[in-house]
Amino acid sequence: MALRSSYRTPFSDRSIAVSGTGIRLTFKLFASFLSVAVFLLLALSFLFTSSSDPSDLSVGNSHDLYRGGLRRSVLALKSDPLKPRLDQIKKQADDHRALALAYASYARKLKLENSKLVRVFAELSRNFTDLISKPSYRTLFDSDGNSMNEPVLRQFEKEVKERIKVTRQVVAEAKESFDNQLKIQKLKDTIFAVNEQLTKAKKQGAFSSLIAAKSIPKSVHCLAMKLMEERIAHPDKYTDDRNTPPEFEDPNLYHYAIFSDNVLAASVVVNSAVKHSKDPSKHVFHVVTDKMNLGAMQVMFKMKDYNGAFIEVKSVEDYKFLNSSYVPVLKQLESAKLQQFYFENKLENATKDTTNMKFRNPKYLSILNHIRFYLPELYPKLHRILFLDDDIVVQKDLTGLWKIDMDGKVNGAVETCFGSFHRYAQYMNFSHPLIKEKFNPKACAWAYGMNFFDLDAWRREKLTEEYHYWQSLNENRTLWKLGTLPPGLITFYSTTKPLDKSWHVLGLGYNPSISMDEIN
Repeated sequence: MALRSSYRTPFSDRSIAVSGTGIRLTFKLFASFLSVAVFLLLALSFLFTSSSDPSDLSVGNSHDLYRGGLRRSVLALKSDPLKPRLDQIKKQADDHRALALAYASYARKLKLENSKLVRVFAELSRNFTDLISKPSYRTLFDSDGNSMNEPVLRQFEKEVKERIKVTRQVVAEAKESFDNQLKIQKLKDTIFAVNEQLTKAKKQGAFSSLIAAKSIPKSVHCLAMKLMEERIAHPDKYTDDRNTPPEFEDPNLYHYAIFSDNVLAASVVVNSAVKHSKDPSKHVFHVVTDKMNLGAMQVMFKMKDYNGAFIEVKSVEDYKFLNSSYVPVLKQLESAKLQQFYFENKLENATKDTTNMKFRNPKYLSILNHIRFYLPELYPKLHRILFLDDDIVVQKDLTGLWKIDMDGKVNGAVETCFGSFHRYAQYMNFSHPLIKEKFNPKACAWAYGMNFFDLDAWRREKLTEEYHYWQSLNENRTLWKLGTLPPGLITFYSTTKPLDKSWHVLGLGYNPSISMDEIN
């Protein structure tokens, strides 16, 4: 054995050298691995015991520190959602408070003030407001998530949920009532819309009537043109006699006053009166027109024989005293505002007062419509005269009017009132102290189209001066709006004698209930 181990060859020495080198390499690898393992073990130990003392002498103390850190982490996880939770609760409270306010407002709109709904919803809204405003709960909104008092938050959440529950119950119970009221409101809105359409249609109708009143029918216009053509072609034939016939001023005859610019209408009045008169030669008709229609009127009444009746045709310009210095209405008609009032054709302006639309007729700008208040001065030698409007058709002999005892009254007219209609209150402004003091609002109105006047009594009562007084006071149209009937009612107040209704049938042309017996 000794010989064997001590025996060496060059090859054997080389093998031994190689083996020694491999042993050294394996040892180095093992040492490196061991170092890495120890390092990792130390690192892990450091991570788990980073808060402990480096000497690591007290294991119990290290364990307590670990448990404290874990508890803080859990509390942090619990307290972080408190702030969003509070915001969510407050948002729900605000939403339901707004809902209660909305229902209360809608209940008022639907006119449910007499029911409990308005008060209930208003009370619910106040409850939410009072709850949020409590000092104990206001601290919740002023604190952050870490310092928030969770029991207080839970109590706040509980009260909010209770109020939300009550609000939803009230809304559910009131839903049927709101649905019914909504249907009622929709029906009212529909009725209102239909009434608006009706009002608009009435205004359009009134405006159309106004346009028609301002317009001259083509046939009437052409008739006037043909008569004027005849007047121009034969001027000598239609020249008035220089000597006024004595019959025109004879107080013993039956005198009529007709003021018109409508040739055909004036002719109908005269012709019908003459036709039904027993003795036409005792009737005198005083026709007054404007300068533009004077020629046509002259031709019309000279071309036809009226069975001996006397017809005087004059122009309003022939009466020189009718000027703006004497006649208040002429001075007022020069006002630009009044002319605009009569002539403006815009629908929204012309129909502001649909009740008195008929008084907006521009014929009221014509002096022909106002000279009826100057009859004693137009015909100074006459004692009595019958005024006829140009829309009159005479059906019987009118001489019976001259046999009526006027009892000292000035104006004989047929009254138009029935029930509460056609009373003084409908024609005058009784909110004005002068009107309220002077007149009775329930006094009966009368028709201003067929009036029998005692001119001597007129002069005695000085009624033209009375008319001037009231017309001057009404310059700004505060006593009455428009037309000649209101100043007539004022001027002849307490001086009018009611005539039998058979003398003047009213409503022809627009009242279908008038029978033929009344007309005949």
